[in-house]
Amino acid sequence: MKFTDLSSPAYFENPYPFYDGIRSAGAFVPLAPNVVLTGRHAVIGALLPDRRMGKTYMPSVVARYGESAREQPVFQALERTFLMMNPPAHTRLRALLMKAFNARQIETLRAIAEDTTDSLLDAIAGKHEADLVSEFAMPLPLQIICRLLDVPVEDGVRFGEAASLLVSAFDLAPMPPQALARANQAALDLEAYFRAVIAQRRATPGNDIVSSLIQAEEGGERLSEDEIVSNVILLFVAGHETTSNMLGNALIALHRHPDQLAKLRGDPSLVPKAIAECARYDTAVQMVVRTAFDDVEVDGQTLARGTIVFMLLGSANRDPARFDDPDRLDIERDPSGHLLTFGAGIHYCLGARLAMMELEIALHKLLTRLPELQLTNLDTLQWHKRNNLRGVESLIAAW
Repeated sequence: MKFTDLSSPAYFENPYPFYDGIRSAGAFVPLAPNVVLTGRHAVIGALLPDRRMGKTYMPSVVARYGESAREQPVFQALERTFLMMNPPAHTRLRALLMKAFNARQIETLRAIAEDTTDSLLDAIAGKHEADLVSEFAMPLPLQIICRLLDVPVEDGVRFGEAASLLVSAFDLAPMPPQALARANQAALDLEAYFRAVIAQRRATPGNDIVSSLIQAEEGGERLSEDEIVSNVILLFVAGHETTSNMLGNALIALHRHPDQLAKLRGDPSLVPKAIAECARYDTAVQMVVRTAFDDVEVDGQTLARGTIVFMLLGSANRDPARFDDPDRLDIERDPSGHLLTFGAGIHYCLGARLAMMELEIALHKLLTRLPELQLTNLDTLQWHKRNNLRGVESLIAAW
C-alpha cells in the first residue's frame, strides 16, 4: 500500500471497493514509515474523540512532500488555522470562532439560503436543462458564505479556483509540482485579499462574521491579525466546495436509487433524513488525519506513539460492522448518532449545522419546484481527481 494507490482512476470513480479491502486488511494498514490507514468505524469512532489523538499537520505534509513542504505558503497558511491546532491553542481559537459562528448567526442565514436557492432556481427553471454543479450546487453555498463574510459574490467567484486549489492541499496523494505552485499562489492571493477586507472592517465594522471575529473576546483575549486572516480563508474555502459536492453526491445517490427518490418525492418531510443518509452513503469529505500523542489501545491493537493515522470517513460510513446493508441507500435509515461525516470530538465540524441547513433547503426546493428533474449524465460522470474531497465536475439535469 502506498500514497499513489489512492489516486488511481478506479479510486476516483468509486473508492468504496478499495475501502472494503482496507477494512478487511486490518484495523491499521501501513502506508509509509509511521503512517497508517484505517477504514473501520469502530476504530475511527474511538480515535476521533480521544484526547491522545491530535493534529500534527506539518509532519503529515512532510511525510508526503518532504522537508521542503515547511516553506510552502499553502501549507503554512493551513497550519495557522484552528483546524490544525491542538488544545490549548485550539480551545481558545474555537471558543472565539464559536462566538461569531453561533446558532443565532446561522439561523439568520436561513432566509438568505432560501432566497438564494429560489433565485438560482429562477435562473434555470425556464431553460429545462442545466448543469446543476456550475449553475446551482457551486454558486449556492458560495453566495451564502460571501453573505456571511460580507464580501461581493463576484469576488467569491473570482477566488473560487483559488479555494479549490487550497482544498487540493488536503489530499492524501501529493500534488505534482505545477499544481503545488498554483496552490501556493492561491494561498498568497487569498491572504492579500482578506487582509484588505479585515483592514476595511476594522475601520468600518459591520454585522458580518469578519467583524465578529475582530471583536470576539474570550477571557480577555482576542484573535491576532494572522489568526483572523487564516481562519477567514478557512471559512471561505470550507464554506462552499464541501457543501456543493455533498449536494451533487446526494442527487447522484438518489437518482441511482429511483425507489428512494420516488419515496422522497412522495413525502418531502423525509428530506432531513434523506440528507443524513446521503451524507453517510457518499460523503464529500472522505478522510481526516490525526497523530497518536501516546500509545493508544484500540480494536485489540496498539497504535504506537507518533504514528500518523489517515482515517477514511467514507469507509467508516459504509462499514458493515456498524451499518446494516451499508451499500444500500435507505432514506428512512436511523443513523443513531453513528455518522462520522462531520468528524467527532473537539474537531467536530464547526459548520455542520449550516451545511445541513443549506442542503435540506436546496434539496427540498429542487423537489418541489422541479418535480420532473432527471439527471442525464449519470453514465458519464467525471469525478474530481481528489482522494479527500469527493464530487463531480458537472451534473446535467433536464425537466
